[in-house]
Amino acid sequence: MSSFFEQLSYGDIAKTIDHSLLKPELDDASVEAGCMLAVKYDVASVCARPRDVERARDLLAGSTVAVGTVIGFPHGTSRTETKVFESRLALQNGARELDMVIDIGGLISGDDRYVREQIAQVVEVAHKEGALVKVILENAYLTDEQKVRGCQLVEAAGADFVKTSTGYAPSGATIDDLKLMRRSVSPRIGIKAAHGIRTLDALLEVLEIGVTRVGATQTAAMLDEFKARKAAAAAAAARS
Repeated sequence: MSSFFEQLSYGDIAKTIDHSLLKPELDDASVEAGCMLAVKYDVASVCARPRDVERARDLLAGSTVAVGTVIGFPHGTSRTETKVFESRLALQNGARELDMVIDIGGLISGDDRYVREQIAQVVEVAHKEGALVKVILENAYLTDEQKVRGCQLVEAAGADFVKTSTGYAPSGATIDDLKLMRRSVSPRIGIKAAHGIRTLDALLEVLEIGVTRVGATQTAAMLDEFKARKAAAAAAAARS
């Protein structure tokens, strides 16, 4: 067992997970069940669709699980005014974490000023309400240079996290991308891995390289396995 695993408590792991409830086909019962799962496992947040923010707020009331939602999702092509309006409405409805998709076409086109100012406007709205902003780059469509530039624009705009993916592009988080992102921003900026973190081993691997949040749908399986491994380790230690 690695020393990294040995150092981690259940809370260390659980509070890195944003339990994702973003699939378009989820019905109300599935959203409710997902929120109850998030409370049971005491994760960092639920990342809900905009239509579900008020429901999630009510279901998570009294817990330590934050309400999150998405802005400009999944393509990032909304105008700045639309993203700002979405953000204000989400905050009004109870969201305290906003996962905003960057203007992917603007980033690829080199329109850095527009991209930065758009992020900054969302950040201004969110930070006034004490909310976090995570900016999704959608790395599947970007070159390494564009990923680095995107990270730098996110930090310059004052956001709190840079995130790999929406889950709706051809590929998601990779170790190489996560290492590149961690090198491209200061320690102030969190790194969120999304799309593809489905096992405990994958979760541990990305946390060890500096990822601070993970978007996940396999939350229960990963955390159950973590508890089982810890229990096995404790039993082995007691026998020795």
